[in-house]
Amino acid sequence: MAKELKNLTKRSENYSQWYNELVVKADLAEQSAVRGCMVIKPYGYAIWEKMQQTLDRMFKATGVQNAYFPLLIPKSFLCREAEHVEGFAKECAVVTHYRLKNDPDGKGVVVDPAARLEEELIVRPTSETIIWGTYKNWIHSWRDLPVLCNQWANVMRWEMRTRMFLRTAEFLWQEGHCAHATAEESEARTVQMINLYADFAEKYMAMPVIQGVKTESERFAGALNTYTIEAMMQDGKALQSGTSHNLGQNFAKAFDVTFVNKENKPELVWANSWGVSTRLMGALIMTHSDDNGLVLPPHLAPIQVVIVPIYKDADGLKAISEKVLPLVEELKAKGISVKFDDADNKRPGFKFADYELKGVPVRLALGQRDLENGTVELMRRDTLEKETVAFEGIAGHIEVLLEDIQNNLFTKAKNFRDSMIFKVDTYEEFKEQIEKGGFILAHWDGTPETEEQIKAETKATIRCIPLEGGDETPGVDMITGKPSPRRVIFARSY
Repeated sequence: MAKELKNLTKRSENYSQWYNELVVKADLAEQSAVRGCMVIKPYGYAIWEKMQQTLDRMFKATGVQNAYFPLLIPKSFLCREAEHVEGFAKECAVVTHYRLKNDPDGKGVVVDPAARLEEELIVRPTSETIIWGTYKNWIHSWRDLPVLCNQWANVMRWEMRTRMFLRTAEFLWQEGHCAHATAEESEARTVQMINLYADFAEKYMAMPVIQGVKTESERFAGALNTYTIEAMMQDGKALQSGTSHNLGQNFAKAFDVTFVNKENKPELVWANSWGVSTRLMGALIMTHSDDNGLVLPPHLAPIQVVIVPIYKDADGLKAISEKVLPLVEELKAKGISVKFDDADNKRPGFKFADYELKGVPVRLALGQRDLENGTVELMRRDTLEKETVAFEGIAGHIEVLLEDIQNNLFTKAKNFRDSMIFKVDTYEEFKEQIEKGGFILAHWDGTPETEEQIKAETKATIRCIPLEGGDETPGVDMITGKPSPRRVIFARSY
């Protein structure tokens, strides 16, 4: 492992290669036998589980319940909402047959032509259609509303260019789908969930985000409005990290989902949907990690503290273990996840390199001299600083230190993000700055034509119209010279 660590490409040399290597070497994921799909390894999945468990608690605190809907969607369902099918048509995987048979030429198995489905099925790219086809059976009266459902699931989008966690053909996510009696209730839920995502990103991932509204061309297919949280990665590219969509009554119209209101009159239901995915794993990696490997915020680290004994023989290990095991129990009682790595098949130096690579926030090393002196060596992963501290009271010290590391990571990421926000007034300035990366605040005349021209010429998109912290001073578009009510945020993105 120490050798592999030295070979990790530096971010300054090739950021993309650094990322790809780190995902593999830190045992997060690996490529699978299926093109564009990945295997999430136990350590990577443990991080995702902590994200999932935290978000699940946050969702349920707002009244949301979990459910599950089919993986396969009738093609006719997808076709009912025109904008929706157009938005996903190029990414759909289609099931046409339900049986294989032996190849008469003895070359394995082939699709049985007699087993063609009457109606083709789509492997879900998202579940609005199958869910709203179901909600029609659930909703009849105002008393049945609101319906607040979420599902944890996998989806398939046939991506041509993939990168583990950031963009894969199959990925894991959650998708919330809510039905309401009024437009106001639905909008309030849409905003509530994007605020929840922002809280999760900042308080748990230690990742600062900008909340905003997508332009019409960047909205979710079939939505009236899309809210987003946008994060800045270390290479100056933006990453859309969560979205919440006000779907209006579009899906209710498409699937005839109506209810009888309090005045005993029929009305169409109001809808919203919201989701985050394993893309958050990529965001976590690229926000904090360094040339030595992963750097994990303590709130999401599967192992928050690792203790490595340094000994010469069995008696030495026994003496250290007797000292350490009560500490392990004390840390666990405080809700801190801890690992005492007393395995004898790896040298301490190998273990140090391994846990540094995997981003464990705090490492303790304890040897014979420490036992004699009543001390322990402590290293914090965020700064790589080492210190020798008293063993007595170490559990309380670690408890405070973990929160300090969490806060330090957020502060460091926010300072970097803030340093990567630039205002420009001319297109020449814009084209020069976009090559350097970052969020660019610039005026836009509000037309899709200007938006598309900028995208085609610079590969930058409007990430959002910020809800807070933007510049609402009127000006003129940097290309057309037409009036602009405020600046919007541009960036190149993943």
